[in-house]
Amino acid sequence: MHEPRKIKIFDTTLRDGEQAPGLNLNVDEKLEIALQLEKLGVDYIEAGFPISSTGDFEAVRTIAGAVKNCAVVGLCRALPGDIDRAWEALRDAAHPRIHIFIASSDLHMEYKLNMTREQVLEAARTSVRHAATLCKDVQFSAEDATRSDPAFLGQLFAAAIEAGATTLCIADTVGYSMPEELAGLIVYLRNTVPGIENVQLAIHCHNDMGLAVANSLSAIQAGCTQIDVTINGLGERAGNTPLEELVMALYVRKSYLPTETNICHKQIYRTCSLVSSICNIPLPPNKPIVGANAFRHESGIHQHGVMKNPLTYEIISPETVGVKRNGIVLGKHSGRHAFEERLLEMGITLSGEKLENAFRRFKELADKKQYVLDRDIEALANEKMTAIPDRYVLEYYHITSGNTSVPTATVRIVREGVIMQEAACGEGPVDAVFKATLRACALQDITLEEYFLRAVTGGMDALGEVTVRIKRNKLLCIGRAISTDVIEASAKALIAALNRMAYEANTDSIS
Repeated sequence: MHEPRKIKIFDTTLRDGEQAPGLNLNVDEKLEIALQLEKLGVDYIEAGFPISSTGDFEAVRTIAGAVKNCAVVGLCRALPGDIDRAWEALRDAAHPRIHIFIASSDLHMEYKLNMTREQVLEAARTSVRHAATLCKDVQFSAEDATRSDPAFLGQLFAAAIEAGATTLCIADTVGYSMPEELAGLIVYLRNTVPGIENVQLAIHCHNDMGLAVANSLSAIQAGCTQIDVTINGLGERAGNTPLEELVMALYVRKSYLPTETNICHKQIYRTCSLVSSICNIPLPPNKPIVGANAFRHESGIHQHGVMKNPLTYEIISPETVGVKRNGIVLGKHSGRHAFEERLLEMGITLSGEKLENAFRRFKELADKKQYVLDRDIEALANEKMTAIPDRYVLEYYHITSGNTSVPTATVRIVREGVIMQEAACGEGPVDAVFKATLRACALQDITLEEYFLRAVTGGMDALGEVTVRIKRNKLLCIGRAISTDVIEASAKALIAALNRMAYEANTDSIS
């Protein structure tokens, strides 16, 4: 039996994950996620790209001062100004890391960088050498490495090692590689690059062809010991390697691939749920590991097998990742202590105003539902995790609808103390509410890009969760809300999206 290899988990949810369309996290939201990632046990948190905006700089600086048990990473281009700005944000971290990247494929060098191979080699040497004078932990990543000339990639990595890099990362930037092909590239580099045995070798995979997890596992087999991931696979286009899927694949198949990580598996579900709520991006029901259907069995044959022995159809027990099998937990007679205890059992820590708001919403819900289930409680706890100012407040709405009448809505919105009231007709009650709301706010140029409704729990009194994606000019924003009334949830989700849009319109950033 081989000794298990230690695999380091590099989480880039707050940097690469935030590049998902329509997603823009503020400092408080990033800190909330970072503290949960620390509980989860990741080895590295890439907190942002400090030179890209004041907000990103502040997020990296804040997280660097708050997180103590894992390294905090700042991304930068191979430019002195980027590196200095990153170090300024990271210098108070218990374990800082500067992460430098530059493209290595001929395609990127010609059309994006307008640089020759020699210029890229010199930029890598100079930037890594400069970073190494500031920070003892320097990661160098070759962007689009899997579409690069392997010989040149080897030269680039050799130059970075000589200049002082402690970690080298192979980036499959557009999810182009196949598992065996990627393994072959890694073996080639390990056999040809001088000094590569003295540094940590990392892989960064994107999921454009659905191969991010497979490629990451193949990279581990070929010798990589650091894997870049995001929670729920968030990221540009089709996203990145999902932490929860990769880590549990290693856990379940450790007899085949003897490895270990520092991840606390019981924190996985809580982390994925928190990120989903803060980012306003619902988890698909069939999402591996953490989706609502991940541990449900519809077939009678499957149900019978699981009742006899869960191993017949469950290779992972839900409890392993922090999912409780509990049914009914609380009702309208339950008090604050019972509610708080249940939150703690679920791995949710709330205090002060957040706890008060969640308990108030729980009591409101308990008056409408016979029983309040774990998923209800989780939805309530996560409902107002974000710290976006309420520029628009929905004071009331009224709907007239029926099969013989035109759906009509009247809404009253309060904007910074000013009452705005409007009415509108629509194709249905939700459409009417949306039109009346946008008219009241004088925002008719906003378009609804996506509307998504799901039941948080089952039954006639189930909580409905609505997610909307709206667009104004080039700005995409997401809002989410819950209620036992779908129309109310829809109206509140739109208001949440409008508040985020108002907030982001006043946030400086570069594209």
